[in-house]
Formats: sequence, C-alpha cells, structure tokens
Amino acid sequence: MIIPYFAGDLREVSPSVLAYIGDGVYDLYARCWVAEHCSNKSGAMHKNTIKYVCAEAQAEAIRHLMDELTETEENFFRRGKNSNPGSMAKNASPADYMYATGFETLIGYLFLDNQEARMDYIINKVFDYLDNKDEG
Repeated sequence: MIIPYFAGDLREVSPSVLAYIGDGVYDLYARCWVAEHCSNKSGAMHKNTIKYVCAEAQAEAIRHLMDELTETEENFFRRGKNSNPGSMAKNASPADYMYATGFETLIGYLFLDNQEARMDYIINKVFDYLDNKDEG
C-alpha cells in the first residue's frame, strides 16, 4: 500500500481534493475486489467494478453505514456531501451524487490520515453490503 504523506491539517484541505484522492483509492480497492472475486476478461471485470463505484451504489452504501461512523468521520463526510462540486454526474440523482462525493471525501481523509485499518473496514463493509443487499 502507498503510505501517504501529508504535513498539513486535513480539516483545511478542500473537500474536492479529499474526494479526488478518495475516488482514486476507492476505485483501486474496487478493481482489486473484482479481480479477486471473478477472473474474467477485462471488459467483464470493468462492468462488475461499476457495481461498486457508481454514485448510486456509493450513496446507498454510505447511507447504510452512517451509524458506524465516528463524529470526525461524519464531519468529513458532511463536508464532502455539502460541498459545491464543479460538475454533476450524468447517471445519478443530485442527492446520490452528493452522498457519493461525501463518501469519497471520507475515504480521501482516511487515506491521507494513514487510517488504513479503518479505511479497509469501511470499504469492506461497503463491498459486503453491495454484494448482499439483493439477497435479503
């Protein structure tokens, strides 16, 4: 795993920067999850990855996990959710897009704060939820 180095106060980092980092980290985790659980051609793996990384899925998963977040995590999520992004998703509702941005902001915060175990826990809970939500 890359060990990030950030010398500043993460509360002063723009939510869009945290979301940008979080998007990349979460996308890599999702690709690794899919590669581990299905050995298909790259096109099929890409389609499976979309199940985890689309705004709708991220928003649904974070709504499901809100009770498990710490106060600090909730604050970073809220900063991202309430930010004013420069664009909106083409295939998601504005509410889902904002929740997904909040989720990515949270992941970016955890990554830059070197909270790898907590980030792993949250991401794996998201994957488990998304994998099992239709079975219940």
